Amino acid sequence: MLRNLRGLFVFTLLVFCSVLYIFNQLVSSLESANQQSRAQRTRAVDPGRSERAHDDRCDSGPVSRWEPYGRLPAPVCRRPRWTDPAHRSGWDPVGLAVVACGSRLEETLTMLKSAVLFSRRDLHFHIFAEDELHAGFTHALDSWPHRFRSRFLYSVYPVSFPSENAREWKRLFKPCASQRLFIPLILQHVDSVLYVDTDVLFLRAVEDVWRLLAGFNQTHVAAMAPEHEEPRIGWYNRFSRHPYHGHTGLNSGVMLMNMTRIRHTHFKNDVAAVSLKWADLLMPLLNKYKLNITWGDQDLLNIIFHYNPETLLVFPCHWNYRPDHCIYGSNCPPAERHGAYILHGNRGAYHDDRQPAFRAVYDVIQQFVFDEDPERGLLVPLEEKLRSAEHTYCGRVPHIFTKRLRQSIRELHTHTHTHTEHTLQV
Repeated sequence: MLRNLRGLFVFTLLVFCSVLYIFNQLVSSLESANQQSRAQRTRAVDPGRSERAHDDRCDSGPVSRWEPYGRLPAPVCRRPRWTDPAHRSGWDPVGLAVVACGSRLEETLTMLKSAVLFSRRDLHFHIFAEDELHAGFTHALDSWPHRFRSRFLYSVYPVSFPSENAREWKRLFKPCASQRLFIPLILQHVDSVLYVDTDVLFLRAVEDVWRLLAGFNQTHVAAMAPEHEEPRIGWYNRFSRHPYHGHTGLNSGVMLMNMTRIRHTHFKNDVAAVSLKWADLLMPLLNKYKLNITWGDQDLLNIIFHYNPETLLVFPCHWNYRPDHCIYGSNCPPAERHGAYILHGNRGAYHDDRQPAFRAVYDVIQQFVFDEDPERGLLVPLEEKLRSAEHTYCGRVPHIFTKRLRQSIRELHTHTHTHTEHTLQV
């Protein structure tokens, strides 16, 4: 009897091991098929990529394998032939990150165009986009004239959220907007980026806002502008049902991030008895406040920096100039003096007739032809369009939209002339 029981035990053990082996083989085959499918999709977006030499691709470093994301496919990349003397002198490219979903392709390309037009430093675009937008980005960016195309590289990444809560994160506020919260955890090889919304336009060189990183003290991890300058029209101080930063809250449409510090800082909070790292803080915050937040990830950032104000550098409103700064009368004094440096057309300001001054800037940049003289192709038509916006409060302060643009064009002419002389000397 004992011998039979031992035999039955051995037989059961063998059957169990066999089933486990078959299961492991099945999982491996499924993973292999999945990787091949992803490779085929990448080749479809980037035909001929496998045939190009490694030197012709961008080596943007490994994409994070942070466990909640699983395995992410390699980004679609391009490496330009660097021509800017600044790059040859050893400067790293300025990192610019954006998240695009739905119908935001054209708007995002217009933002990237404004970044390239005025920058004198080389740039690296980190573009997080839905799969169906990848081909549109690669086709458009690769078609830009060589003189501009040679000044940036780009990486296109899939939109990715922690697997167990992906649907909830993706639908928070606007589609994919909360992706920005996870960029420091995905791009773990990248030290710093300037994150901007798709509805942002640069009227000043990107590297000028990048220099604000040099103003960070030892505790700063990020920089943003206030949501409002005038408390009487502020959202957070009048309607918020959760903690927020400062007197009027923060707007996250332009966010300069030292991601190395974000990844390693322990943040004070009201969801745990101890300070938590960024990766451990986001989900508990969402669980606690999801019924009380209106603006999604921006509200979560306000909560985080409410409890950690020492980690944030607040920059002036002309680095994130929005309709709220002029719709009820001008209330951004730095923009009155210096002009808007970065324009943020939130709430669809570029795409309807409610704010014709903002739409005018978007239209002239979108319609500008590369290699055209920027004064004739940008400044002159903008000044003409702004005359028809004088019936609005924002249209009554046209110098805010043109002052910095005029100076940027002047600096661009100077840089181009200097670069041409340098090339001739070489």
